[in-house]
Amino acid sequence: MTSSDHPRFWPIALSAAAIMLVTMGIRQSMGLFVSPIDQATGLGIAGISFAMAVAQLMWGVVQPVAGAVADRWGTGRVLVAGIVILAAGCALAPLLPGQIGLVLSVGILMATGAGIGSFSVLFGAVAQQLPANRQGLASGFINAGGSFGQFLFAPIVQRLIASLGWMGAFWTLAVAALAALPLIGKVSRGGTPHLHTATPAGGLKRAIADAFEDRSYLLLHAGFFTCGFHIAFLVTHLPGEVNLCGLPPTVASWSLAIIGLANIFGSIAAGYWVGRHRSKLVLFWMYGSRAALILLYLALPRTDLNFYLFAAGLGFTWLATVPPTARLVGKLFGTRYLATLFGLTLLTHQIGGFFGAWLGGVALARGGDYSWMWYADATLAMIAALANLPIREARMEQLAPA
Repeated sequence: MTSSDHPRFWPIALSAAAIMLVTMGIRQSMGLFVSPIDQATGLGIAGISFAMAVAQLMWGVVQPVAGAVADRWGTGRVLVAGIVILAAGCALAPLLPGQIGLVLSVGILMATGAGIGSFSVLFGAVAQQLPANRQGLASGFINAGGSFGQFLFAPIVQRLIASLGWMGAFWTLAVAALAALPLIGKVSRGGTPHLHTATPAGGLKRAIADAFEDRSYLLLHAGFFTCGFHIAFLVTHLPGEVNLCGLPPTVASWSLAIIGLANIFGSIAAGYWVGRHRSKLVLFWMYGSRAALILLYLALPRTDLNFYLFAAGLGFTWLATVPPTARLVGKLFGTRYLATLFGLTLLTHQIGGFFGAWLGGVALARGGDYSWMWYADATLAMIAALANLPIREARMEQLAPA
């Protein structure tokens, strides 16, 4: 029996992947709005970057909260609330174009809605309804859905901005968000909640306290902080980097799309690898490859082709760190509170994202380019790679034939 032969594998995995396609596709396209909003409102790159940084932070803050609510009351209602909040944030953004309004609509509402309809809740639903040997591959498919959303939405959003303006593009995204509502029933319906792990003594509070006393869990947080810094910096400021190089905006949108396309394969590969190799080693090689690619990018001339190759290389590990990270949390602490404990690692991820998005804008405003941010990014990636090696994880056991 293969990993995908479980009768509910495909309905759960593909529906969750489609929800991720919408929420991550919208979220990861926000960098394309920075320049149009600046031109229309005069808020300045640093001010808009701050709103985007708040969005990175809020997306992380909501993950453990949404995970805890889903662990307690179920997935369906939580996801419905998230999709509605996401659509509301998209609809309000053009109506509140000032600094405070942008922080409220994009920084808080959109990020909160996208965060609820994202990794912690969706992975928790999968972990509680599928056997352990199906969870890694399912998480890879869900992750690939988010990557395909970035691939699909980036060029579409660029075209929408060009044809409808940034306001019309936001209203179109609000409608797209609501299209995810019919998929929620397939993710939350059926299956036996908490199938694989008994409720630990002491409940959720004890589980969180035990996790933060575990050195391996803290090292996992340290690596994921760097991942958030890296992704938020690039998704927010890659369009600005392209502009500094004198290249057309389409290079930025296609680079973001290529990142998403490459990560479809990277995510599925990650889901496959964590079923056959220790997750901490998968993470070591992913973070190490990022450091090498950034240094290579800095040494090469800035051309269209080099941007696309750079995007493809980084894209393979872009969000592919998520399945091995979630798998490690499940191995260390079980699946009963996976949505909450993995949600807390995502909070750390997005604290890193806050600094990546914000400091990128500060670097550009003060220095005129992103040079020191690139070197900081490469250094942090190598630190993250090394931080994963001491994590306590048993060697993979040989699986008996089905």
